[in-house]
Amino acid sequence: MNAISAEGHVGNPGKSADYEKNAATDTHEPETSTNMTDAAKLNPVYGRKLRLAIFGGRGIPSTYSGTETFFIELAPRLVERGHDVIVYCRKALFKDRPPVYKGVRLIYTPSIETKNFGTFTHTLACMMDVQRRKVDAMLITNVANAFHCAIPRLLRQNCALNVDGIEWKRGKWGRLGKGYFYWNARLSGKILPKGIITDAYAMRKLYLDEFKTPSACIAYGGNIETSSNPEVVRQYGLEPGNYYLIASRLVPENNAALIVEGFKKAPTKRLLAIAGDANYRSGFIDDLKQNAGERVRFLGHVDSIEHIKELHCNSYAYIHGHMMGGTNPALLKALGFGNCILAHENPFNAEVLAGHGLLFRDAADLAAKIQLIEDRPELAEEYRRRAPERIRNFYNWDRITDQYEELFYQLAAGEDPTRVHSSVTEEAVRESTVRC
Repeated sequence: MNAISAEGHVGNPGKSADYEKNAATDTHEPETSTNMTDAAKLNPVYGRKLRLAIFGGRGIPSTYSGTETFFIELAPRLVERGHDVIVYCRKALFKDRPPVYKGVRLIYTPSIETKNFGTFTHTLACMMDVQRRKVDAMLITNVANAFHCAIPRLLRQNCALNVDGIEWKRGKWGRLGKGYFYWNARLSGKILPKGIITDAYAMRKLYLDEFKTPSACIAYGGNIETSSNPEVVRQYGLEPGNYYLIASRLVPENNAALIVEGFKKAPTKRLLAIAGDANYRSGFIDDLKQNAGERVRFLGHVDSIEHIKELHCNSYAYIHGHMMGGTNPALLKALGFGNCILAHENPFNAEVLAGHGLLFRDAADLAAKIQLIEDRPELAEEYRRRAPERIRNFYNWDRITDQYEELFYQLAAGEDPTRVHSSVTEEAVRESTVRC
C-alpha cells in the first residue's frame, strides 16, 4: 500500500482530496439520521413524509446522461422511505409514457426540442405545472435552470438547484450559450440563497471563491458491478485485458486528443479503445481519427449498458480525461467496475479518486503512468482491487439518498441547508481539525 501511495500520487490534490481521503473511511451510519432525529424534537415537519418534485433532466426511465441515472437512483429510494415523489419528463422524448416508475409518479410536459431550447422550455413548463401539486420541496438540476428558480423564490416555495459542472467553459457552447450558463451560475446564489447544491467540495469552493455562493455538498453515487460475459468485448475486436479504455463524449474538454497523444508515446502493445462520440458533426473528431494511429480503435457510441460494463471490466486500465468539474459519473462508474484508473490531474478527479487511482498532468506524464502499470502489473491489479472500496465507503446511493432526504426536510422546515446540512458542518469540523 505504501508503494502505491509513493508512486501513484501526482502533485497536490488540495484540501478537497484531503477531505475525501479522510471521508473514504467513514461509514454511512449517518450523522444525517442523528441530525434529523434531533431536529424532529423541535420541528414537526420532520415527523411526516414529504411530497417532492424533481426535474431539470430528460426524465425517466432513461439513461441518456448522468442526470437521468441520478433520477433513477434517487427517486425510487425516496419512495421506498415513504415519500411521495414526482419526476417530470420531456414529453416529446418518450414514445411510451407510463404513469409510474418504481413508485415514482411521472408527469410529461412539453418542450421545444432543440439543442438550445429543450432544457429551457421544459423546465419552464415544469415550473408552471408544479404550482398546482402542493409539494413540500422541489429539486432542479442544471445551472442553466437557475433563472427559472426565481419563480419558486418569489412564491416562497422550497426549492433546491444542483448546479452540476462548469458548463460555461464547455467547448460545445457558443459565446451566447457560455454567457447564459455563466450568468446563471453567478446569480444562482442570489436567486436561491438557501438552495444551492454542489456535488464536490472542489466545486463548492469554486462557487464560494468565484461567486460568493455557499452550498450544501452532495455527491453523485455509483454502483459496484463485475463482468458476467467477457466474450462481449470480442464483438468490438478486443481481447480481455489487452486494451485501455476511454468511455466519454468526444468533446475537446474531455481530453481525448491528449490521451491519444500520450498513448502513442507509451511503450505498450495493447490497444486503446474509445467508446463514445458526439451527437453533432465535429471537426475535432475528424482530426482525432485522422491522427490516432493503428493502435486506436473507435467503437462509436455504445448504447448497451451491459456492453459498457463488459468493456470496463475487461480493460487493462481506464483513462479518464474529464476536467470540467463536479463528481463525474463516468469516473464513479469506473471505480464501481473495478478499473485501474488513470485520470487527468485536477481538483475534481483528485477528490473522487483520493488515492484509488493514478493522476496524469499531460501527454508525457500519461505515457509514464502507462509504462508504470505495464512494468508493474501487480500495481494495476491492486488498484482494481481497491477501486470499489471508494464506492462502497463514500459514493454509494443509500448514503447519497440520506443526504438528499436531510436536505429536503431542512428546506421544508424553513432551515438553510447551505449552513446546517451535515455535508457543511462535517467539512467545517474537518477544516478546523486540520488547522489545529
